Amino acid sequence: MFKRGGGVLLHISSLPSPFGIGDFGPSAYRFVDFLVKARQSYWQILPLNPTDPIYGNSPYNSVSAFASNILFISPHGLVQDGFLDKEDIKETPQFDKKKVEYISVIDWKDKIFDLAYQRFQSQKKLIKEFDEFSSKSQAWLDDYCLFICLKENFQGQQWNKWPAPLRDRDAGKIEGYREEFKEKMNKYKFLQFVFFRQWQSLKEYANQKGVGIVGDIPIYVNYDSVDVWSHPQNFRLDENKHPVTVAGVPPDYFSETGQRWGNPVYDWDKIKEDDYAWWLNRLKRNLEIFNYIRIDHFRGFVACWEIPQEEETAINGKWTKAPADDFFNACKKIYPEIPVIAEDLGIITPDVTAIMEKYGFPGMKVLMFAFGGDIKKHPYIPENCKPNCIVYTGTHDNNTVVGWVKNDITEEEKKNLTEYLKKEINVETLAWDLIAIAYKSVAQVAIVPMQDILGLDENARMNKPATTHNNWLWRLSFDDLTSGIIKKLARLVSSTERK
Repeated sequence: MFKRGGGVLLHISSLPSPFGIGDFGPSAYRFVDFLVKARQSYWQILPLNPTDPIYGNSPYNSVSAFASNILFISPHGLVQDGFLDKEDIKETPQFDKKKVEYISVIDWKDKIFDLAYQRFQSQKKLIKEFDEFSSKSQAWLDDYCLFICLKENFQGQQWNKWPAPLRDRDAGKIEGYREEFKEKMNKYKFLQFVFFRQWQSLKEYANQKGVGIVGDIPIYVNYDSVDVWSHPQNFRLDENKHPVTVAGVPPDYFSETGQRWGNPVYDWDKIKEDDYAWWLNRLKRNLEIFNYIRIDHFRGFVACWEIPQEEETAINGKWTKAPADDFFNACKKIYPEIPVIAEDLGIITPDVTAIMEKYGFPGMKVLMFAFGGDIKKHPYIPENCKPNCIVYTGTHDNNTVVGWVKNDITEEEKKNLTEYLKKEINVETLAWDLIAIAYKSVAQVAIVPMQDILGLDENARMNKPATTHNNWLWRLSFDDLTSGIIKKLARLVSSTERK
C-alpha cells in the first residue's frame, strides 16, 4: 500500500494565507507544487475535524469525529464559486503571518460565511451538488448541525447539562428543535459542503501530481461531542450519562504522571452488537477524505489505559482489553486493504505488535526517540527497522530537532547520538543529518516535519503534550522554501531511491 518514498508533515493551519490561518486556497496548491518539485510522494496533515478555543484549538479535541474544520475554507475559493465577491474579502484584519490567531480568524470568517450563505440562498448555485452531499452525509450531518445549534442555544453548555429530554434525545423534542433551527442547520450543512468540495479539489490536484494525502484520526472522541450525545451506548457511561472511566496513557517520555486525556472509553461489547457500524462509518468517511490514515494511539484497539473518572492523573489506571482481531476482521470484509498507519509510540506490548503484523499495518519509528539506552537494541534505530514502517525525525508532539538538541536532549542521548553520527553534534546541521538517516533507512516511507526541513528551533514547535496553551500556532512562509531546499530534498530522494 505504501510505495518507497518521502513526505512532509505540515498541517493545513500552518500554510501561508492572508486570512490568518492556512486554508485550501492558492497557497495549498503552491505547497503541492513544492512537494512535486522536491520529489515528495506524501503530504501528512493533522486531523481535519472542527477545533475550538475552549480546547486550545487542538485538532485532537473535537465536537465531531465526522465533521470538518470550516476555518480551512478558502475565501478565494468562495469567490471562485460565486458565493462571495472580490470586494467582500478585500479588506481583512492585519493577521499575524507567523502564528494563527484563532479568535480573530473565527470572528472574521463567521462574517464572510454569513455572506456566502446568503448568496447561496439567493442564487442556489451548486444546489444539486449540495443536495447530493447532504443526502450522502445524512448519517452524521443532521445530528452534527443540530448539536452545534443546541450548543449555541444553551450558551456552550455540555450536552449532559441540557434539559433531560434533549440530553436523552427524546424524539419529539429533537424534532421540534430541528424545525426551530432548520435555517441555521442548513447554513452549517452548506459550510460542510463547501469544505468538502474545496478539499476534494485540493486532494485531486495532489493525487494527480503523484502526492498522496496522509490523514490523521484520533482513536477517541471528546465527551462533549455529537458522537457521544447521539451514540451514548457506544461508551462506558453511568445512568446519568457521565463517564465511568476515561482514556489516557500511563507515565511515559512526555509525562511522569502519564496523560489523563479525559475521553470516554468505548464499550466494545455494545459496539460489537451492531457489527461495529459507528466505527465502520467513521472509517468510510475518512477514506473518502484521505488516501492513507494515521490512527493516533492505535494501541487503544488492543487495550486501553482506563482511568477512573475521579482520578486527577493517569497513574492509577489499568489496561482493559479491546477486540482488535474481531474489529479488524470486520473492517477487512469491507476494505480488503486498509491504508492505515498505526501510531505505536509509547508503551507497546507484544499483543499490539502482533495485530499490526497480522494486518500489515506499518508502525512509526521516531529518530528523536532512538538514542536512549542501548541503541544497538533500540527498535527505532534504522538498522533495527523492518521495511514496513514509517520513519520520522519527529512528530507534531515533539520539539523540533534543533529545539530538542538545544533544550531537551539527555547526556546519554547526546553521547549515543555522537557515536552514531561518528562526529560531534552540530546544531546547524543536525536536522539534515537526521533527515538523511531517515531517507537512507529501509523504512518504506520517510516523513519529516516541515520545521525540521527548515532547521527551526523550539519556537516553531507545533504541540507540547499535556499543555493546552500556545499550541497549533506555527505558520510557514514560502520565503523559507528556497530552491536550495527543493534541490536538497530532491537529491536525497534520488540518492536513496525513494521515487
